[in-house]
Amino acid sequence: MDKRNAAILQEVKKVIVGKDDVLEKVLMTILAGGHVLLEDVPGVGKTTLALAFSKAMNLAYNRVQFTPDTMASDVIGFSVYNKENGDFEYRRGAIICNFFLGDEINRTSAKTQAALLQAMEELKVTVDGKTYRLPDPFVCVATQNPLGSAGTHNLPDSQLDRFMVRLSMGYPTAQETLEIVRQREKVSPLDAVRPVVTREQIKEMKAAVSEVYIADEIVLYASELCEKTREHGDIEQGVSPRAVLALVQMAKARAYLAGRRYVAPQDIQALFSDVCGHRIILTPRARIKKRTPEDILTEVQKSVRTPNPADK
Repeated sequence: MDKRNAAILQEVKKVIVGKDDVLEKVLMTILAGGHVLLEDVPGVGKTTLALAFSKAMNLAYNRVQFTPDTMASDVIGFSVYNKENGDFEYRRGAIICNFFLGDEINRTSAKTQAALLQAMEELKVTVDGKTYRLPDPFVCVATQNPLGSAGTHNLPDSQLDRFMVRLSMGYPTAQETLEIVRQREKVSPLDAVRPVVTREQIKEMKAAVSEVYIADEIVLYASELCEKTREHGDIEQGVSPRAVLALVQMAKARAYLAGRRYVAPQDIQALFSDVCGHRIILTPRARIKKRTPEDILTEVQKSVRTPNPADK
């Protein structure tokens, strides 16, 4: 693993205990140029994880705590009339930063959620007909509580599709909980997190990810996996071509973190559920049977032959 990647993870681990796999996937997503949706019950460290990454990666950070009365202008900004020059001036919204944390995104209205779409896809926002570019690099990390929690609203499909991955941290073990309690007895561990890379270095790391080689056979493998989601009997709506692009980019980032210059089939397999789980819609029958997207995607993965580029 590149020393810079290891240094970032080491800093974040000062705060987040026992979730190494999730931390690596968050870093992969950032380096792949994507956005992260963290879905879990309150209190497991979703917001703390995001704060730790923003500090370790030295990224200008803004946070919006989404509530039912949060407005789109709070996110993307608004125009104010200036009486002195007779013109409208743009007042920046919270999203004009390098690292945007949307806390409890599914507690706000669909209109406010939709304010994020252009920013996440095109890295710019449009206010009153004028377009403003976001800083580079830019990453959005959003948290949401599981559906069924009081006051939550389903994210629309178009919004979910903008997130490269959906991750869940899960509860810590008893031993991990003990460590969490001990490290917070006197000081906040976030105070110990220090920046270990510059923004220019992050751009270099992202460029290195894009240079990782992926064979045609593995791209076709990713494409076939995604195509099978459109044919499975328990899936009402399969994933879009954007999912294939996301899966390929994440696989490159995983190979890069592992110190490889090429993507292996195992990279695709390890990330398939994280990339596609939030993009599929199950049939009513599957939901009644309490099937999970992860179970079904495991079946899909088993139904597709794993390629072996060395055979060529």
